[in-house]
Amino acid sequence: MKKIAFNIAAALVAAIFLCGCSSVGDKEASLTIVYGVAAILALVLLAGYCLIVQKKEKWLVFLFSSVSVVNFGYYWLSVSSSVNSALMANRLSYLGSVFLPMSIMMIILKVTKLEYKKWVPIFLFILGFAVFLLAASGGILDIYYKQVWIEKVDGITILNKVYGPLHSVYLFYLFSYFSAMVGAISYAIHKKRLDSTVHSIILAFAVFVNIGVWFIEQLVEIEFEILSISYIISELFLLGLYMLLQESERRITLSKQVTGEQLSRLIKESEKSNNEEQTLELSDEFKVQCDLFVSGLDSLTQTEKAVYNYYVEGKNTKEVLSILDIKENTLKYHNKNIYSKLGVSSRKQLVEMSKILKTLDKTNKNG
Repeated sequence: MKKIAFNIAAALVAAIFLCGCSSVGDKEASLTIVYGVAAILALVLLAGYCLIVQKKEKWLVFLFSSVSVVNFGYYWLSVSSSVNSALMANRLSYLGSVFLPMSIMMIILKVTKLEYKKWVPIFLFILGFAVFLLAASGGILDIYYKQVWIEKVDGITILNKVYGPLHSVYLFYLFSYFSAMVGAISYAIHKKRLDSTVHSIILAFAVFVNIGVWFIEQLVEIEFEILSISYIISELFLLGLYMLLQESERRITLSKQVTGEQLSRLIKESEKSNNEEQTLELSDEFKVQCDLFVSGLDSLTQTEKAVYNYYVEGKNTKEVLSILDIKENTLKYHNKNIYSKLGVSSRKQLVEMSKILKTLDKTNKNG
């Protein structure tokens, strides 16, 4: 899945680069191709996620579907030849656009483990649908658009509008979502609800890239809808974040399959085998546990590595706090990250796993 996501992102960048390097005479075809490529890539991401990923997250499916609808609407608008066709394409884009921030918001709440009432998604869906109906009234009523007409700019159809009195409702709708996203991420980072700094960075980037692009489009008149690209970029970042979280959950699940008592027994068996010059036979389940532990050591940050070493040396919590000069909540945050990366659920398991690996390494060298 990682390779697929990388290849899709590379293809998108290549398509944009090639189109941007085309001559002025080719600009008409190039911009149309970019919209078309973006629509196809969004659809491929949706299909790939649904077909390949076994444990699906409904809000990711909702996000991918919304982005596909938005990008198809942008492409349809770019090739429209009449006002009615352009308005229908514009409505389709709005259909995806009003529900896209909702899906991102729900993903943020899930990733940050922030609790919410069961009626919240229903309320947000109804609110989004109401905003869509308002935006879809353009060309029928004059409350959202007073006047609309199309023109060709470099071969791309542009829907020009004179905004009505209620157009600001949509802007307020988006601004409210963006504010809620920033607030949720900031709160989660402050309360250390995210598993690692990397997760925080990925989540923040996925949100702020769209906020930045949206503000640029509000301030600068740009012929190309950059949001069609930024939405796909956000998809890839959120998909990557979910893959990291699923890997972390897999490590925790595997760690629970080996209890502290079993680890202690394995240590005694390994010591006995070593003393009797016998080869310690490990179950396939425990071999996976060992592999997860070893690979997790390479992913520890410098501070996490220091905490790990102090624990292995036998230092207690007070000693570690004193040596590193950090607060207890900060140490708990590091502990959570360390346990997640190493596939253990306690300091006891961490120390015992370290002893087992040292014994195995010693046995292998003697052998």
